[in-house]
This record gives sequence, structure tokens and C-alpha cells, in this order.
Amino acid sequence: MTLPASRGLRARVSGHPCAPAGAWVPVPVCGPQCLPVPADGLRTGPVRFALRLGSLVAVLAVTLVGVALLRGRAQQRWVRAAAARSLRAAGVQLHTAGPLHDGPGGALVVANHLSWIDVLALHAAGPIRMQAKREVAAWPVIGGLAARIGTLFVDRTGLRDLPRTVAATADALRAGAVVGVFPEGTTWCGAAAGTFRRAGFQAAIDARVPVRPVALVLRLPDGTATPAGAFVGDQTLWDSLCRVLSQPGLVCELTVLPAIGPDAGDRRELATATAAAVSGVTGVAHPVVAAHRPVPHPEPVAA
Repeated sequence: MTLPASRGLRARVSGHPCAPAGAWVPVPVCGPQCLPVPADGLRTGPVRFALRLGSLVAVLAVTLVGVALLRGRAQQRWVRAAAARSLRAAGVQLHTAGPLHDGPGGALVVANHLSWIDVLALHAAGPIRMQAKREVAAWPVIGGLAARIGTLFVDRTGLRDLPRTVAATADALRAGAVVGVFPEGTTWCGAAAGTFRRAGFQAAIDARVPVRPVALVLRLPDGTATPAGAFVGDQTLWDSLCRVLSQPGLVCELTVLPAIGPDAGDRRELATATAAAVSGVTGVAHPVVAAHRPVPHPEPVAA
């Protein structure tokens, strides 16, 4: 169960005021302005908050024990069940449409990125190895857990490590793994979307495995899309966790879309087709361009 990608997207920005020509700099996009201010009655009470937090801590403790003792398919089943229990403990209902992968061999699962909720949802949907930023490996408890369940750690501080990342991902895919990636490189509020970067798709081409687009949408229990569960801006993980636990309830919709074969084109064409498939569900465009061009978002949604 890995955690979300870096807060800033590493993007080549022409004319950035703080960067020399050709530099790669973090570009913050979604922030506090995207998050709704809960109205009266739209927060759960302190007792339910405490119960949810206690349940999450208990699930994490049990997960650590199981992951340490189990291996292979038994560990995969344990992680899948633990991820589902974690979502329920946090007050998040998971609605899944379709299996992550229903064919032989590996597959590259490509999803839009909203929150740490996404990672739990993907783990709950089926056996999967997630990519995560390298810094996660050093996090207390979570880093060791992520390493034990096969997380592929990625150095997002520059391009030098990119060939190694693509090669490691391709090797995992050839070995039959389902690997999950967030090509936007950071989390978004859901009313806006990020560029689907193309590098990860090269691993699917090299390994000759299909790309499986996955669309994630967070909703209120009444079906209204909401950014309330998004993990954006300067939020810490604790801030985001408290926001989610304080909601009366959230629904995470995970829609698995038809696979795209590795022969469908080069990595740009694969990224474009995948972005279009995800956008068809989320209703938000995911551009595929060389430079980062965020999609303007509308006025913040009030929860």
C-alpha cells in the first residue's frame, strides 16, 4: 500500500521566473483553493472520527503482521483484504467496475491520481505492484510495508534515473506482474487534470503487455462528485487523513476500462488513448503534451 506521488510535478517550464532555461522545476497546481469548506452538518462527530482513526490503526497493525508472515499469493490476498478494510475504516465506500486484469501475463494499470485513497482502492481491486517516489522507502512503518509488498520505487528528482525505472517496470511486467502507475506524477483535485506523461508507457511496449486504463472518481454518498477527499497543495498526510475521516462518508468509484494492446502505437499514442479513455469517465481532459499545461479548473465546489 504505497502513498501518493510527489506534491509537485516535475515539468520542463519555458520562461519559469525561478528557473534557468532547460531546468526541471516543481510546478504546484491544485491547492487549498480547490478544497471545499464543509458547511454545518457536513462533518462527522468526534466519536465517529475517533472510532475511524482507531480502526485504521488496528488495520495497519494487523496488515504489518500478515505481510511479515505471508508470501506469494497468500500475501497478495492479505494486502487486498487489508486495503479494503482500511477504506471501510476511513468511511470510504469502494465501488469497483471490472477486474484490474483478466488475461495471462502482466499489465500496466494506468490511473488518474486524486489522493492516497486511490492507492488503497487499486490494492483492494486486485493484486498490484505500485510505483512510488523513492522517498517513501525511508518513511517509518509505511516504507518497510511498501517494500515488502513489491513497490517499485522511482527517483522523480530528475531524468537520469528514468531509463532504470522504465527497465525495472518492464522486467516486472515480463514476470507477470500487474504494475500500477499514475502518469500525472502528482495528485489533483478532480475538477482539474494533469498531463499523462509518456515514459511509463514505454515499459508496456518493451514488455509487450497491455495497458489497462482505470478511472477514479470521488463522490459524496448522494452521488455528487467532490474534491473533499483530494490530497493536494501543502496538506500533510495527517491533514488529508483528518479531512477524510471527518467526512460523513465518501464513495470511491474505480472503473476499469478496456485494455489497450502494446501494438496500438508508440508511447505517445498509448498515452493519448489511455488519457481519452479515463477522461470519458471523469469528464476532465488529460492532455498528452511535452510540456506541462494544466487544465484550468472551475470555481471550487462547495461540499
